[in-house]
Amino acid sequence: MQDGPRSPKSYEEYTVAVVCAIEFEMSAIRYMLDLEHSLPTKEGDSNIYVLGELNGHNVVLACLPGNQGKGSAAIVATNMARTFPSIKWRFLVGIGGGVPSDKHDIRLGDVVVSMPEGQYGGVVQYDLGKDADDGFIPKGFLSPPPPLLRSAVVKMRSDHLVSENKIEEFLSAMLQRGRRLSIYQRPSTRHDVLFEAGYPHDSKNFTCETCDRQKSVHRPCREFEGPEIHYGLIASGDRVMRSAVKRNELIRDVGDILYFEMEAAGLMTKFSCIVIRGISDYADSHKNDAWQHFAAAAAAACTKELLSYLDPEVVSAVSAPSISTVSNSDNIPAARHVFHGKGIQHSGSGSLVVRRDIHIG
Repeated sequence: MQDGPRSPKSYEEYTVAVVCAIEFEMSAIRYMLDLEHSLPTKEGDSNIYVLGELNGHNVVLACLPGNQGKGSAAIVATNMARTFPSIKWRFLVGIGGGVPSDKHDIRLGDVVVSMPEGQYGGVVQYDLGKDADDGFIPKGFLSPPPPLLRSAVVKMRSDHLVSENKIEEFLSAMLQRGRRLSIYQRPSTRHDVLFEAGYPHDSKNFTCETCDRQKSVHRPCREFEGPEIHYGLIASGDRVMRSAVKRNELIRDVGDILYFEMEAAGLMTKFSCIVIRGISDYADSHKNDAWQHFAAAAAAACTKELLSYLDPEVVSAVSAPSISTVSNSDNIPAARHVFHGKGIQHSGSGSLVVRRDIHIG
């Protein structure tokens, strides 16, 4: 972030919202902002926001108030929509459990981006449905991300066929901003161990130091050591998935799930969004806290890169058809920025006159 005075914006000028479940997830996004803004807290809104600019977009960040899950996510998103009425793009960014398979070479520190898969729009609520004789049948449908946002993902994915993603680049720049941000550095790959699905963790042990490495799955080294981005279906529910056996059973019932998390379904029952999650564990009993901060930073960096594929939107803080003049005392430079000079004329009195007969962009 740049030092010096902040540039306050009106609430109506923010078009991108990012929701995180945990403080360190939000901080990962915050310290990738190009600039921070400040605005007073709006009465009646219980959220605390971090405001700023990211790749030209005015962005508002919000974190759940200590309670994870669908309900908290829905409340935070609803308050955010009321305070920032021009929000167009919504992102749910953070960490969770990845699902490695023969089809998907998923490793700790990788990123999953929700995209439509089969009958689902990118996210499936895996604990909403009914148990039948032939297995669990999910019910309900969560809308896919907006078409333009999906198109941006498609373009980014295509670009990465011939060029590497920018996660490491953005993370490296972030780490220069403060010594305490070193908690977001990438752990050693020796801490990335995938155990066989039928080998559970001994609950008496806090770590996997004593787990039998003979029960681990051999995976070849990657040519590219940085995080990879995967695209597909994310499963969301109020239960933390910590069983490889149950994880695999659900995948057989639902489909090609890449990821398990706890907040997306709550947000997407009311708002269309895209989910970007860093992989901090394998949704099994072998919990791995060592990767949480790096996974959060990888998801934040992926979000920043994806925003570069969307043109920043300029939103007027006032109703254009009702404007006749703006006096010099009303901060003319800000008006020029909002209107981009379209339909603006200078009057002899030093005021800006906005023509009513043309579109103001």
